[in-house]
Amino acid sequence: MASASSCLSLLLVVAPASSASAQLSSTLYDTPCPRALATIRSAVNAAVAQEARMGASLLRLHFHDCFVQGCDASVLLAGNEQNDPPNLTLRGFNVIANIKAQVEAICKQTVSCADILAVAARDSVVALGGPSWTVPLGRRDSLKAASTSMVLQNLIPPTSSLTQLIQGYGNLGLNPTDLVALSGAHTIGQAHCPSYQDHIYNDTNINQAFAASLKANCPATGGSNVMAPLDTTTPNAFDNAYFKNLQSQKGLLHSDQELFNGGSTDNTVRNFASNPSAFSSAFVTAMIKMGNISPLTGTQGQIRTTCSAANP
Repeated sequence: MASASSCLSLLLVVAPASSASAQLSSTLYDTPCPRALATIRSAVNAAVAQEARMGASLLRLHFHDCFVQGCDASVLLAGNEQNDPPNLTLRGFNVIANIKAQVEAICKQTVSCADILAVAARDSVVALGGPSWTVPLGRRDSLKAASTSMVLQNLIPPTSSLTQLIQGYGNLGLNPTDLVALSGAHTIGQAHCPSYQDHIYNDTNINQAFAASLKANCPATGGSNVMAPLDTTTPNAFDNAYFKNLQSQKGLLHSDQELFNGGSTDNTVRNFASNPSAFSSAFVTAMIKMGNISPLTGTQGQIRTTCSAANP
């Protein structure tokens, strides 16, 4: 989630995670495509080695896919969702396309683009020093992208309050601990100036020296090409520094700092800041739950041969 608009869905009705999980299997490709996961991992490692920021970008793609109409790879369809304002700064499509081509070369029309996104997100976290987990597999790909209205309704801006964050995640079957853990993905990646302008110029719950350092490069208006790391301490390492930064009022986004601002999630932030293993465990749990949001399974959707377009 390399930018502010990687958050949430307030209106989406989703299938319970338990029923979705029951339809997925971590061993799905063991027989029909035994080299699939190794192929994805190798390609992700190469991309992250070339540019560390790509790990955050691939993770963010999975978030933006799942939060709008479920984990169905709709965000990968060329144009469509990609042209909607919350998604304009998404990147990594070329990496996913390359992975899909490699997988298709060894197992034609077997591994879905939605599953590639889920596995690539996990492998990106691992490549940057974060925890690993077993990814449930079996998502199928949507035939069409989500509408602009759905994208705009479901991906809310970085001005979100804690109440809005908790409500939105709750509507997706994710609890406040999941909210804080998934927000910890902001321990990697960068955000564009317009997504944190209001926070550094108008909010009071921000370290003033930190705000001043950001204002030096991010003007009060404009600055769309200016970026700053979401975690200024260890921007390319998947660790718990993000939560320590929140305790020092150094959250880059308004929605980040809302997690530690005298509200109900303060203690969770404190726990993750002092206990890296607690964060890792909660993040893994939340990522699996997020990956189970309304997947297409069975005969629903299709297995696209190219991630950027539905099959003819």
